[in-house]
Amino acid sequence: MATTTWDARPFVPDSADLDELRKAAGGCKGCDLYEAATQTVFGAGPRTARVLMLGEQPGDQEDKAGAPFVGPAGRVLDRALEELGVDRDQVYVTNAVKHFKFVPAERGKRRIHKTPSRTEVVACRPWLLAELRLVRPEFVVLLGAVAAKAVMGPSFKLTEHRGKMFDLPAELDNEPLPPARALATVHPSSVLRAPDRDEAYRAFAADLKPLASL
Repeated sequence: MATTTWDARPFVPDSADLDELRKAAGGCKGCDLYEAATQTVFGAGPRTARVLMLGEQPGDQEDKAGAPFVGPAGRVLDRALEELGVDRDQVYVTNAVKHFKFVPAERGKRRIHKTPSRTEVVACRPWLLAELRLVRPEFVVLLGAVAAKAVMGPSFKLTEHRGKMFDLPAELDNEPLPPARALATVHPSSVLRAPDRDEAYRAFAADLKPLASL
């Protein structure tokens, strides 16, 4: 029996315009996550952004709003950026996977986040590659293990690299990447799940301190 190959490349236009890219992403059927999600949640921010922040996938509120990092995790991120003196409007924020993956709760209508598979991350990666080529950030913040592995490869260990600076790889999926420095930290949603939120937040904010110099 033939297997279906998931790949967003047929849906990614050869465009130098973020608006055109965002519009095209709205019709992406590169994997089956689009079937249950409300809509595509594409990246947001200026093309001239010096900083690109990459998360895992949109959450429930992002799926409904159609914008990244507008839910509880986004508020944690906003707080950290504000304390560092970084204007969120000057940062490009996006996710490795552009559709919300979830399972329904046993009771009620609540949708429970489910981590995207490696296959889904790779299928969606052409959108991320296009964003990186268009924005050409100087600095990329990898928020969480899924985001980090989407760029650095499956062997990347967040626990070993958290809070450290390193270079992005020269290429990804045999396509060149713009030169940029990178920093890996936890996803802000992990702060909300931590037994001691205050301590977890302080550690998260400390990891982002290099952004203050930008």
